[in-house]
Amino acid sequence: MSEPVKLQSRLQAEFAEAPSRPAHGRPDGEVTRDASASAAPARESHAAIRAVIAGVGLLCAALVLITGMASGFYIAAAGLGLTGIAGAMFLFLSRRPPAGIETMHDRGWERSETSEILSAIHDVLGDIIVTRTLDGRILRANAVLGALTGVADVEGRTLEALGLSFRSQASAHRYDVDVQTASGMRIYSWHDVTVRDPASGELVVQSIARDVTEERRAEGEREKARQRAEAASAAKSRLLATVSHEIRTPLSGILGMSHLLGQTRLTAEQKNYLAGMRQSGHALVQLVDDLLDFSSIEAGRFQLRPSEEPVRPMLESVVEMLSPRAHEKGIEIGSFVSADVPGLLLYDAARLRQVLYNVVGNAVKFTHTGGVLLETMLDGDAIVIRVTDTGPGMRPDEQARIFEEFEQTGSAAQRSGGTGLGLAISARILSEAGGALTLESAPGRGSTFTIRMPVEARLRASRGTRKSVLRGSLVFLLAPAGPASAALVRTIGALGGACHLATSVEEAENVMRHLAARGETLTDIIVDNRLAGVFRRELADMAFLRESAARRIYLVNPEDRGSRAIGKGEGYDSWLIRPLRERSLVEVLRGRMKGVEVRDAINDNRPILKDPPPVAPDPRAAASSGIRILLAEDDPVNAMLVRSVLERAGHTVRHVPDYPALVSALGGATDAGPFAPELIVTDLGMPGGEGQEMIARIVRCDYGNARLPVMVLTADNRTGLAEELLSIGADAVLAKPADPARLLGEIARIARRARA
Repeated sequence: MSEPVKLQSRLQAEFAEAPSRPAHGRPDGEVTRDASASAAPARESHAAIRAVIAGVGLLCAALVLITGMASGFYIAAAGLGLTGIAGAMFLFLSRRPPAGIETMHDRGWERSETSEILSAIHDVLGDIIVTRTLDGRILRANAVLGALTGVADVEGRTLEALGLSFRSQASAHRYDVDVQTASGMRIYSWHDVTVRDPASGELVVQSIARDVTEERRAEGEREKARQRAEAASAAKSRLLATVSHEIRTPLSGILGMSHLLGQTRLTAEQKNYLAGMRQSGHALVQLVDDLLDFSSIEAGRFQLRPSEEPVRPMLESVVEMLSPRAHEKGIEIGSFVSADVPGLLLYDAARLRQVLYNVVGNAVKFTHTGGVLLETMLDGDAIVIRVTDTGPGMRPDEQARIFEEFEQTGSAAQRSGGTGLGLAISARILSEAGGALTLESAPGRGSTFTIRMPVEARLRASRGTRKSVLRGSLVFLLAPAGPASAALVRTIGALGGACHLATSVEEAENVMRHLAARGETLTDIIVDNRLAGVFRRELADMAFLRESAARRIYLVNPEDRGSRAIGKGEGYDSWLIRPLRERSLVEVLRGRMKGVEVRDAINDNRPILKDPPPVAPDPRAAASSGIRILLAEDDPVNAMLVRSVLERAGHTVRHVPDYPALVSALGGATDAGPFAPELIVTDLGMPGGEGQEMIARIVRCDYGNARLPVMVLTADNRTGLAEELLSIGADAVLAKPADPARLLGEIARIARRARA
């Protein structure tokens, strides 16, 4: 090979590109920023070597041509010259950037183009785009910021210097920013993100903000509306509490005085009038409770207070309270309780009584023929009460709105007799308790309301004994068909006895023949006063009955209990009043109750005495007789009522009309004077002081008094008030109108504890 060819080969080998090698630990062709940076010096060194060789080749060629050597040497000089030219061309070509750098340049251009597109979009939307240093100086910003603030050149300034005011929000790096513009104050929702600037490599804060002025104004209006609604609700609650307090105060006097009047000697007619007055008073108390419950439910402060209570007496008291209203309309009302229902359950008895009074009262109101029947049973962990009436029924559209507030059905006269709140409140109460109030009805076929309230299953008592209470009793009942007779037959059967019902002479004769053929012997004969004449004329002389030793029981309405001549001389052993109490029925059928059963003005069963003696003091109060009580009450009627109840129970009472008089009387509490009180009974709302503060100071002995038990009587039944009074030191809290028996019982309990 000739020398020029060899030299050219060496130059080509020297200038040849080294094969590309992948970076350590990375796939072929993937070059990191660090690898590219480390390869840059090597590429610069190779380029310098190539430049030197090319220069040498060109210089040699020039010298040979100038000196003019032999022709052979001319050829070599020409080769070297060509080689130098080729090296120079190769050097020029080797100066092109690598493919990776070109790709990086392309990607940067794409990012810049995308950024410009996004910036244009934000400009159209009116968004603010700002890039700042970590110390708050503006590096870049779109034209929106300058247009809003009126500052053309914002770079190098801070946002605060431009007049922007930041308010922190719940999330980090988010703010509401007030921007004062030529058209007024605008509110922007501002977001900050810390990133690395691709141009400088420094950390910067990238921000974007959008105009939310209208949204914030709408939110402000909604918040103001919510606050106004809450204020109106609170005002309504205060109004209802005040009105209920003012109503309960005179109502306490009415009911209390009627109680005292009931303990005096009255004629039968006077007792009936008194019973009506007390019934109306209790109805008014129920209406006040409904209004307060409606308010507390709406405010979300409704609370249940379950306690261990008997079920049957509560059901019977509601039925008895509504029975005069039913009998006035010529309809019946009856109640049956399944033997599976235990004697005691854990539930809110007051609320269930309220629901029953509303539902049963509504059924009595709209029923004109037939009657109303209550059926009570246990279903799992809930007590279920079905209230069925024979009223006109309801159309589907009436059923759809019957549980809404202030909705009523029926005629105009019937709608005028109520507020339309009873069923709505009852449904809400049961819903709060985890139960339900449902309805089944059809026009012309009556209605059935089903009450379902959860109870505590762990407190259920043994039920087996109730099913054998009347075992061996065989009863014949002569009464008109209806809820009362149906309930009586089912009750006797549920308690282990047997009862044969006859509603006419023909049915009675068939029953007698059937029993005689089977050789069975009656233990009791119950005759409804409405069929007493038929029984006397056509059935009493039947051989089967004449030869029977069965007890004869006369069943009458409570309104007829004053007619002492009813049944007299007709051979009846005892009387019962319809609707029946289960306990009274058992006592009569077991032969343990003689004479006539009656109920006083509050529908309680007591035997009629020929010449009733003066009412004896409550036995629970007898143990606490002689207690000196300081009574603080500003209402003179209530003061007279409470004082009369306490003095009749054997207590000594001193009355003061307001808080200053109470404080003055307490000054002698430690003296050996004629009256050193042992107990304070005080109203909560009296002139001369704030009730809770005064009670707390009395309990702390701030007036130089000895520590005395304090009982509070109040017509304010706000949720949690009783707990607050007990927490500051009150020993007992009773709601007005206070039941006299409970009042005396609480006094006896406090006295026993104080003496112990």
